[in-house]
Amino acid sequence: MANTPQARKRIRRNDRRAEINGARISRIRSFVKKVETAIAGGDKAAAQEALHAAQPELARGVARGVLHKNTVARKMSRLSKRVAAL
Repeated sequence: MANTPQARKRIRRNDRRAEINGARISRIRSFVKKVETAIAGGDKAAAQEALHAAQPELARGVARGVLHKNTVARKMSRLSKRVAAL
């Protein structure tokens, strides 16, 4: 258990940040899922539109520190490749 005031404060802060970051990741996953469902449906126009909407969300996740930049680069590369293949 935390014994110092600073440690108690860090616990409170970490709980708040975990909730915020969880919401951010969930939002990003929703955007990625829209791209994947459009790809599965075979609709290239919808997939491209969804991909263009997902790109800034993924970049924002990197900027906010909830996702690693290489992870986002890999996801974007794979999604772009799948959309182009339609």
